[in-house]
Formats: sequence, structure tokens, C-alpha cells
Amino acid sequence: MKQDWKPGTMIYPVPAALVSCGSTEEEYNLITVAWVGTVCTNPPMCSISVRPERHSYALLKKNMEFVINLTTKEMARSTDWCGVRSGRDYNKFRETGLTPGKATCVSAPIVEESPLCIECRVKDILALGSHHLFIADVVNVKADERYLNTETGKFELAKANLLAYVHGGYYELGEKVGKFGWSVEKKK
Repeated sequence: MKQDWKPGTMIYPVPAALVSCGSTEEEYNLITVAWVGTVCTNPPMCSISVRPERHSYALLKKNMEFVINLTTKEMARSTDWCGVRSGRDYNKFRETGLTPGKATCVSAPIVEESPLCIECRVKDILALGSHHLFIADVVNVKADERYLNTETGKFELAKANLLAYVHGGYYELGEKVGKFGWSVEKKK
């Protein structure tokens, strides 16, 4: 039996991403964003949802660029810390020990410890209520070579111990249970 609940955003799990923004070292900031997603494949586009009162909101709107940095189990404490502390009061890179790196196409920094950094340029901002949706073109992806299988040429992101967020908790991903299309594959 199922119960009716008030309408809410209960789509979980979601990535626990660190979004980096700012165009100079003095303004570099990190914000933890769980409401991040794919918008379109061709052209490649992503989105993030941010509250206007957050310190990063003004930086995002001013520079119109950001980087979505996927996080790992090893980055969990830093990821949480960046979500509960404000860049108005702290230099989050210095406080967490995370390393700002040079992006290829945007002025915002990448997080060197991240296995995958998605460089984005804002295309549109939609004011939706408590959060504003930043819709962005993906202009470059930086992938950690540690997860590149040199034999197959495939990027094995699943080996990075990615971090997921579920209703207030952080989790590592579990065991693979299938692959795209496996339910309809013909048996050999």
C-alpha cells in the first residue's frame, strides 16, 4: 500500500557535485549542488539549480560560466563542507584542501581531485521559485586519465567511487546490476 504525501522533489539518487565558479583566484568558489543534470545530448547541455541568496549565485550570473566537478567517496567530507559553509566567509579551496586547476574553455577553475570536470557556459537562467535553473552548453570535459582503460580506450568512470546524494545522506555507488540494453539482448 502507498501513502499520499505533499508534492515534493523526491527524485533520488542524484549526483553530489561540486560546482566551481569565479573568474579570478580571489573570487573562486565551490558550491555543492545535488540538483544537477543532463538537458540535451546534441548539443551537449547541462543544468544546475541554485538559490539566488547563495554566494555563488552572483558569481554564476556575473561570469556566466561554471564547472560541474563529479565527486568521489574520498571527497565526501569536502563536498558536504562546501554545501554548509558560505564562500562569503571562507576560501573553500583552502579550507578543504581541494586544488583549483585550469579549465580549458572557461575561466572558472576545475577541481583537480575530481574524476570528471564538465566545463559549462550559461545559455539561459530560468527563475522558477526557490531556485533558479542555469541551463548551460557543455564546452569541454576534462577526464582523469586514471580511469581511462588504455586497452579498450573507454573511460571507466564507475571505478572512481562516485558519490551520490539520497534524501540527506551521501552514498557510494553499489555493484553493477546490468548495462544499457541487457534486458533485450539475444542470448548467445
